[in-house]
Amino acid sequence: FSDPFLNRRRANDFIQADTRLRGIAQERIRERSKSPQEHQRELCEDYYPCEMYAFRHGYAAAYKHYFGRRRTK
Repeated sequence: FSDPFLNRRRANDFIQADTRLRGIAQERIRERSKSPQEHQRELCEDYYPCEMYAFRHGYAAAYKHYFGRRRTK
């Protein structure tokens, strides 16, 4: 290489590839850390009676009804 500089096309290709990879990595991080509401909704969707209750009363009420804390003596 006699010229230490890159032409514009090669420089832009390098930068765009870097931002795409960063976006993919950020998406993976978001997938790992779910909000508590999303986690509760997924639990409710997996349990059929809870899902049916949620259609009528909402997912928050359904989760509370089926998976909420139960007091024991």
